[in-house]
Amino acid sequence: MFGRHFSYSSAKDWPQIKSWLQRRMQPDSSLEDNVRDILNRVSNSGDQALLEYTRLFDCDSFQVQDLRVAPEEIEQSLFSVPEGDLNIIREAADKIRTFHAAQTRTSWFIPDSDGAFLGQMVTPVSRAGLYVPGGRGGDTPLISSLLMNAIPARTAGVESICVVSPPRRDKTLNPYILATCGILGLNEVYRCGSAWAIAALAYGTETIPRADIIAGPGNIYVATAKKLLTGQVGIDMIAGPSELAILADKAVKPEYLAADLLSQAEHDALSGTYLIASEQELIQATEEELNRQSSELPRHETASRALKDWGGAFLVPDLHTGLDLINLIAPEHLELCIADPWTMLAGIRNAGAVFLGNTSPEPVGDYFAGPNHVLPTMSTARFSQALSVQTFQKNISILATDRNYLRKHASKIARLARMENLEAHARSVEIRLQGD
Repeated sequence: MFGRHFSYSSAKDWPQIKSWLQRRMQPDSSLEDNVRDILNRVSNSGDQALLEYTRLFDCDSFQVQDLRVAPEEIEQSLFSVPEGDLNIIREAADKIRTFHAAQTRTSWFIPDSDGAFLGQMVTPVSRAGLYVPGGRGGDTPLISSLLMNAIPARTAGVESICVVSPPRRDKTLNPYILATCGILGLNEVYRCGSAWAIAALAYGTETIPRADIIAGPGNIYVATAKKLLTGQVGIDMIAGPSELAILADKAVKPEYLAADLLSQAEHDALSGTYLIASEQELIQATEEELNRQSSELPRHETASRALKDWGGAFLVPDLHTGLDLINLIAPEHLELCIADPWTMLAGIRNAGAVFLGNTSPEPVGDYFAGPNHVLPTMSTARFSQALSVQTFQKNISILATDRNYLRKHASKIARLARMENLEAHARSVEIRLQGD
């Protein structure tokens, strides 16, 4: 079932594996011109462009007045969803909120012994735009994506939050999306999707005010739009297809491993699934389970294609060597399905999120436990991290120096400026001491 089998014993084996992984990481640059045209059209034509694209791709009877979801519709959705489901969403929201509350930072100030007063002021962005994919005609509402983006933004103190999501053919949004907005207290929701929704958040239109930061996953058009807009508006991250690496030993049942790998493979045909083990028998038994379990899935074709194209089994001589390989792969999700996972935790340098032990499958984190599931993909865990409260905050440096400080250090500051041939910088400091 795994498309590729590798043996890894040392860094000399990495180039072949790296070459295989990089083929999955190649961006589809052919889309960029098309997406750039969409961005320009929305920038120049605003709501009219949103209307034309939405009619063409989502709902042919769409009108400009359909863009904004009425607050009463959000309120009504709470009566359209079973109370048991609402309670599950509320409980998940509480757990996610508790986790992210621990990430909050405070402003700080310290005196310098020479008379300066230094500090950092932590402040939220003014407005966040959250993208929620519609998924398969709106029938697979990504409730978890909304929770994972909105709760950190709210915890950060963002006062103005809007949600955009593509409409269904009948102009509606899935009631589960609206009900989740109701639970979270979000009343600014727009029926708008794909790259044109990202453009609307970046530039603003007559109906949708621009945002300071855009967060939320989406398809290749959404990801490309976010990439092209980087530097013009805040972007959470440019996420690629999902991936899961599992370091396993005989302490775990093969059926667990197969179920976890399939939980990622069913996302997308480009999803990466990597099993790293020191026993060939475990790899073989897991493959047998993959064959059996995948045939039972509604998304069997997607999962099978992902495993064939981007599923890898890695035989290593021992678990510590396997950990070295994991740090090179830098996976989005990492499961340590081994007898004593805590002893390996200190050796992990590169991973988006780590799941410890055989009773901590990745979907527990995707939906419910609290840690954020918006994670770095495509090996970017080498230098980036999960979406968090800090994604929606800024650090503003604070500095106050008195005259004594300038008397003591002005000549040094001026000399540093003149080393860079910036005379005005030097004079800006020195002029304050004229007449002393």
